[in-house]
Amino acid sequence: MLDNVRIVLVNTSDCRNIGSAARAMKTMGLKNLVLVDPKEMPNGQAQALAAGATDVLANAKVVATMKEAIEDCGLVVGTSARSRTLPWPMLDPRGCGKQMAQEGKEYPVALVFGRESSGLTNDELQLCHYHVAIPANPEYSSLNLAMAVQTLSYEIRMNFLEAEQAQFDKKEIASDSNDSELQEESKYQLVEETERFYDHFESAMQSTGFIQAKHPGIIMTKVRRLFNRARPDGKELKMLRGILASIDKSVKNKD
Repeated sequence: MLDNVRIVLVNTSDCRNIGSAARAMKTMGLKNLVLVDPKEMPNGQAQALAAGATDVLANAKVVATMKEAIEDCGLVVGTSARSRTLPWPMLDPRGCGKQMAQEGKEYPVALVFGRESSGLTNDELQLCHYHVAIPANPEYSSLNLAMAVQTLSYEIRMNFLEAEQAQFDKKEIASDSNDSELQEESKYQLVEETERFYDHFESAMQSTGFIQAKHPGIIMTKVRRLFNRARPDGKELKMLRGILASIDKSVKNKD
């Protein structure tokens, strides 16, 4: 999905900002950079600020207009730091990340950033399906280009990772469902089985002398509180019973 995400920088005036944006992209796993009519092409200064992301700079595509940059995209989100006279569907950064992660599975998607001083024009914003604004501190909302790229790229990556984890969990559930015995063992145990464990635990601790039969105190109360908090499942409880059985065997051998 990340390969379908395109970062578009429109009419950037300082090539150093392009280098910093490339670095922000790569840290979040993004690599497709498109430059729309940059006032200053990336040079050594841009490469220095890109640090280890010079490959993103080297592979950046340069086009003349925003239309060229997004013509094959199924979703385009434009960044806007200020309200416009024409209302437009808005996303917050989290919603933007989610939307791009979902639609990026199917086709190229673009996240568009405007000029450092004035952002995107109204005509450029009208080429976008959605606008996104970063809710910065209203008393000091000064975000440079690379910061904005980093913030929104992070949200895309987090949604990507969440989707990857959900897919992994589905496979795990499907795998477990093919083994009914394993599935049964993984469930939390009924009170009856848990009580057998507590009886076994108390018996084993008495055999070692840790619990005195005539003066048990409140050890078992604390043990119950501990395991009720941990809530061991079937496999874990079997493991614990196995540990207690090995203690029983060791004590008998000593006798």
